[in-house]
Amino acid sequence: MNLRRRTHEEPELSLISLVDVVLLLLIFFMISTTFVDEGRLRLQLPQAGAEPLAAQQQDPIEIAVTAGGEYRVNGRVLINTSAATLSAAVAKLVGESRELPVTIRADARATHQSVVTAMDVVGRLGLRNISIATVSE
Repeated sequence: MNLRRRTHEEPELSLISLVDVVLLLLIFFMISTTFVDEGRLRLQLPQAGAEPLAAQQQDPIEIAVTAGGEYRVNGRVLINTSAATLSAAVAKLVGESRELPVTIRADARATHQSVVTAMDVVGRLGLRNISIATVSE
C-alpha cells in the first residue's frame, strides 16, 4: 500500500506559442499595409479676388423671439403673434431686396414652434440669407 501523497503539479500555460503567433500577425499586417503619401494630393485653392461690396447696403433684419412667443422685428414689438403680422412687418422692411441678411434670435426658453414660424415666414418672403442665434437670458 502506497501511502505517499501525490504532489499535484499546477498546470502551466505555455505563452511561447502565443507570442509567436502574435509576432507573425504583426509582421503580416506590417507587410500587407499600404501607406498613402498624403503630400501628393493635388488641390486647387481658391484665389483671393473679392470685389468690394456695394456702398448702398441696407441694414440686416433681426427677428427676436421672446420666451412668451412674441416677435420683435428690429427691436419693435409686434401687436400679436400671428404669422401674418410677422410677414407684413418683415415684408415692409425688405421691400424688393431679397438678399438682405436675416437673423432670427430666439430666447432659450422660446418654443420651437415660434422659431419655426419665423423661419417659414422668412422663407415664404424669398429671403435666403438666414442666420439663427439663441439668447440665454
